[in-house]
Amino acid sequence: MPNNPKVHYIPANSAKREKRVGIYCRVSTNSTEQLQSRVAQVSHLTKLTATIPQWLLSDDYMDIATSKTGSSRKEFNRMLADCKSHKLEIVITKDVSRFGRDTVEVLDAFNQLKALNVRVIFEGNSLDTANTDSDLMVAVMESIAQAENESRSENIRWGIKQRAAQGTSKFYDRKCYGFKHDKDGHLVIDEEKAKNVKLIFNLYLSGQSVVGIIKELEKRKILSPTGKAKWCKSTIDVMLSNEKYTGDVELLKSGKSEVHYLASGNNPAIISKEMFEAVQIEKKRRSNIIDGKGGRKRKNTKYSSKK
Repeated sequence: MPNNPKVHYIPANSAKREKRVGIYCRVSTNSTEQLQSRVAQVSHLTKLTATIPQWLLSDDYMDIATSKTGSSRKEFNRMLADCKSHKLEIVITKDVSRFGRDTVEVLDAFNQLKALNVRVIFEGNSLDTANTDSDLMVAVMESIAQAENESRSENIRWGIKQRAAQGTSKFYDRKCYGFKHDKDGHLVIDEEKAKNVKLIFNLYLSGQSVVGIIKELEKRKILSPTGKAKWCKSTIDVMLSNEKYTGDVELLKSGKSEVHYLASGNNPAIISKEMFEAVQIEKKRRSNIIDGKGGRKRKNTKYSSKK
């Protein structure tokens, strides 16, 4: 048959080279809900990869970023290393926000992959570096990431207010000097340190300045809340203004919040309410800032315990 002039042999089509694909997934916590979200993301993107004949799934990379560890990038860095060694040519992820916690981190990740000529597809945002101008891509990513950051911040603020209003906020039982946590995470008095709290309040009401109190504490070799021999003026000042020592806790009293939340009797008291109020009156008397018709201004003299 090879010599038959009527037969034309057509060579077989060479198989198109397969593009090696990596799936990147990132969730914010290791809660059951987030882990299920991670599984769903990987499953969806795996199915998507399988629909393209020329694509070959090489590996998947999954990071978990918690509030304690911050932005963990272990798996992203492994993916980046695989891109550098030419094991991957395409990276698919759910959306822009999965590439990092903020705009800076997202753009840094994108630019690293761009430098390696790796195609990046943000499936949920319908963005593909193969058919989108790079400058436009960066601009779109910046705007999306910024919008998501603002939305995330608003959700966090809303959550804090909700938990404060419901009395379930962990801030109510946040530990401060003079207290410790019991096995259930509630505040109980640390008797040894509580003595020092009472000493500080008594010294202040006896006429001692903050500097004088610090000298007395250091003279008695009482360590600061951080375990250091030296005390800071701000530490003493904050302690003298902390109503938690009376058993009450007030949340969202500073900042732009229009509503404050007071949990009365939240924890055992170290200082009586009467003593606490007496200290606040004395602090105001000693302050060198006065309110007048023309606004706030400084006094000509400062308080001195030597008078």
